[in-house]
Amino acid sequence: MATVLSVSGSPSASSRTGRLLRHLDARLAARGHEVIPLDVRTLPAEALLGADFRHPAIVEATALFARADGIVIGTPVYKAAYSGVLKALLDLLPQYALAGKTVLPLATGGTTAHVLAIDYALRPVLSSMGAGHIVQGWFTLDKDLTLHADGTLTIAPAAGEGLAQVLDQFTTALDRAPLPALAG
Repeated sequence: MATVLSVSGSPSASSRTGRLLRHLDARLAARGHEVIPLDVRTLPAEALLGADFRHPAIVEATALFARADGIVIGTPVYKAAYSGVLKALLDLLPQYALAGKTVLPLATGGTTAHVLAIDYALRPVLSSMGAGHIVQGWFTLDKDLTLHADGTLTIAPAAGEGLAQVLDQFTTALDRAPLPALAG
């Protein structure tokens, strides 16, 4: 099965975006995929904001992108765009860090006014980074995600159905993606 890097672009440790991604990670793992979670907020701020390409944490994050067959990128929407912490990481990755990768963009936000942030803010960046296939993204309203004290997440039925559909599209695209050539 495929290796999937699951990137949370939320600056908050208790974010709905992060919990949503970890929920989807479990679903991907149940389908046999190796899932590697990456919370961008855990990377050193001085490395991200100082554009320190050689910082060990940035080098390691770059290696995770290179290793992955598929990337799930989740972000809260702020001012009709993806988060600044996610932008800081994407700016440090090589120009074609997503070359040949299958990518699933996800976003969360408080209002449907931000629903187009995936298509008008995030998708162009992912495309410019060479993504092999960007599947249909999904925007989830904050009110459709309920965080519980025990760390579990409840997703409203309609939002859950939509997420299941885009996750199916993502895994189907991963299964169809050609395997990388082995070095000889």
